[in-house]
Amino acid sequence: MEWVSVDKIADHAHELVELRGWVANRRSSGKIRFLQLRDGRGVIQCVVLKNQVSPEVFELADKIPYESSVVVRGEVREDPRSPIGYEIGVRDLIVVSEAGEYPISKKDHGVGFLMDHRHLWLRSSKQHALMRIRSVLTRSAQRFFDEQGFVCIEAPILTPTACEGTTSLFRVEYFDRTAYLTQSGQLYGEAAAMSLGRIYVYGPTFRAEKSKTRRHLTEFWMIEPEMAFWELPETMDLAEGLVCRVVGDVLDKCAAELRVMERDTEPLERVVSPFPRITYSKAVEIIRRRGTPIQWGDDFGADEEAVLTEEFDKPFFVTHYPADIKAFYMKRDETDPRIALAVDLLAPEGYGEIIGGGRREESLELLEKRIREHNLDREPLEWYLDLRRYGSVPHSGFGLGIERAIAWIAGIRHVRETIAFPRLMDRLHP
Repeated sequence: MEWVSVDKIADHAHELVELRGWVANRRSSGKIRFLQLRDGRGVIQCVVLKNQVSPEVFELADKIPYESSVVVRGEVREDPRSPIGYEIGVRDLIVVSEAGEYPISKKDHGVGFLMDHRHLWLRSSKQHALMRIRSVLTRSAQRFFDEQGFVCIEAPILTPTACEGTTSLFRVEYFDRTAYLTQSGQLYGEAAAMSLGRIYVYGPTFRAEKSKTRRHLTEFWMIEPEMAFWELPETMDLAEGLVCRVVGDVLDKCAAELRVMERDTEPLERVVSPFPRITYSKAVEIIRRRGTPIQWGDDFGADEEAVLTEEFDKPFFVTHYPADIKAFYMKRDETDPRIALAVDLLAPEGYGEIIGGGRREESLELLEKRIREHNLDREPLEWYLDLRRYGSVPHSGFGLGIERAIAWIAGIRHVRETIAFPRLMDRLHP
């Protein structure tokens, strides 16, 4: 008797098979017992008839606790009422490990309780679906770059200085000195791009921001391409292609998971090129017209971005931000030094920024000036300045925030559910 997974059950119609998994639900009706078995690849109904199993198995099927691990042996039968078209006619049921009273019952629980039990909450259907969507999205993004000749580079997690500002750094004791958890792999990505031309970094990043908004985690993941000899327009084309690719792959490979999430896929089906492109100044006009007060030079928060997204039914770019609200490495517009050649990609439906990037300053003199203006310690950045001393070229890049992209694609409001074990300002457990 072959051990098979639920997603392969159609290949074994009318055969005797063995399944291994956990009891997700059960109910009884007279001389019939129904078990819902999940195995990580799907869920299938197992039907236990009193006249087809031993008395011990029939009694067990009526009492086995939720989340007990079991082995089920039986016949694969077609059932048009089943979501997967099949059910199992049980012949034998073996308990691997009987579960205690499961803390997450069928009643509603508060988010705090569920987050305390995140290690168990992951077993629920929506959390299971989100993790599968995440897996498809991250593989899709990496394949997108791999197919275009990009080289994957691992940037260090322990760094000697800030990348995105000194106020959101996690300090770490590093032997006899202080190190910091990385805020971005970008600076190291730039160094690799000067060697390999086109690279991407995929890994975790950390921000010690004291924020409790639905869009912030203290530990999150990004995929960050950096390209030598690239200008802003072609960088935007790349970002557009990436988003179209990952959304298309999720629609294609995660239809069942999106149904579990009750996601209306019509907005996702509109994610095709070209994406609208507006300047920061135009964005300010739109925000003001819609009744939200803002001054030129103010950064956009979640509220302003949500207002902007009401103007568009697909992702859109905002370019040419005020230089004063962007990082030290952003290149200024040569025709207007108040402007940085920066770009954000905002997702529709109120989700806001999922990509940020732009041109990097290639001039040694100007980069040294920016470091002084931002009051940054120059010594830990000397290696970064070397990139401008030895063969500097125009170059660009961006970062896609994995959790924000998943929240938008899956249609959930808070990023805490988009990663298996989220880290927030008030949560370090489990």
